Amino acid sequence: MVIDYIMKVKMDKNERLEMAHKNHKNGFNCAQAIACVYAGMFNIDEKTAFRITEGLGLGMGAMEACGAVTAMAAVVGMKFSDGNTDAPGTKKACYKKAAELVSEFEKKNSSIRCRDLKGIDTGTPLRSCAGCIEDAVILLEEKLINC
Repeated sequence: MVIDYIMKVKMDKNERLEMAHKNHKNGFNCAQAIACVYAGMFNIDEKTAFRITEGLGLGMGAMEACGAVTAMAAVVGMKFSDGNTDAPGTKKACYKKAAELVSEFEKKNSSIRCRDLKGIDTGTPLRSCAGCIEDAVILLEEKLINC
């Protein structure tokens, strides 16, 4: 178990992307697939990340904000939050970084809504779940992990 944890923390970008896709194929929702890959990097165990992001799947259960997009915001919090519950001092920085990631995702895919991305109303999908996961991981790597 400790070896699995160490291996996940030391993964490179391509390995994290592969793991996120594997997680999704194994039944994780889009948010879980991504958050669980990054959790160990920020001293959060995978099961906790899995539980916290369970309600974010299927566009928060209502086909709204894409799970991959909400996962990016969760990873931003994992990285930047000071965890200070008495006097939170990192919200502004977290909001700014999350907004940057969301904006980049929307530019690339024309929407951040699960319903739009899946083409529920139009019959024309903008991006698959696998594609959204890939885009989110690439954005996290470029704008958060390797910056």
